Amino acid sequence: MKDLLNHFWVLMLSCGRDLLPIILVIGFFQVLVVQQPIDNFIGIISGTLLVVTGLAFFLMGLELSLFPVGETMANALAKKGSVLWLVAFAFALGFGTTVAEPTLIAISDEAAYVAATSGIIENTESGKDTYSLGLRYTVAFSVGLAIVIGVLRILKGWPIHFMIAGGYGLVIIMTNFAPEEIIGIAYDSGGVTTSTITVPLVTALGIGLASAIQGRNPMLDGFGLIAFASLTPIIFVMAYGIVLS
Repeated sequence: MKDLLNHFWVLMLSCGRDLLPIILVIGFFQVLVVQQPIDNFIGIISGTLLVVTGLAFFLMGLELSLFPVGETMANALAKKGSVLWLVAFAFALGFGTTVAEPTLIAISDEAAYVAATSGIIENTESGKDTYSLGLRYTVAFSVGLAIVIGVLRILKGWPIHFMIAGGYGLVIIMTNFAPEEIIGIAYDSGGVTTSTITVPLVTALGIGLASAIQGRNPMLDGFGLIAFASLTPIIFVMAYGIVLS
């Protein structure tokens, strides 16, 4: 217990150090450029302390739970020798973590609101909910497929640079055919999917799988799944826009 408390304190100090540049920048512009008193100063300080504490808890949770779970599952499935179960787990992991991403939920809801007010979809609650859910499930499916592709790449030893280059070549082609109002959302979807929930589990899966397979280097082969998870949503969301149009 004492070791956990000491480690938590170290994480608190590390998170505080990481947030310090942001605090200094905001303080500099507030005092020297805006030159106005800070409203609710006590609330801001309290909120900052809560952010630091929350980040420390989050990082400790990753170290104690998410990373070990991802690596253990990857090792167990690799040793089991069933590619089918490994692929199924990879897809379910990518789909499930992406659907739960708070950033994806936020951008989907905002995209639905803007689409409704712009007249692209019906300006009703059901219309906005349908659009938002469709966008979320499209992105989640694409990430699940991306993790499957990444797992197969690790198993087969396929070169990642050719696959990524080909994927972005397809993105450039599809950009010329997709509706203009969906292009920005598609490009942003590639970024918001790789956030607080998806990245730790997917990274642990890749490293654990590369460590369990003979002839694979965790440093060379274990990483790269996030790149696929950032690429495929762009393609699928543009395809989603093309279908809707």
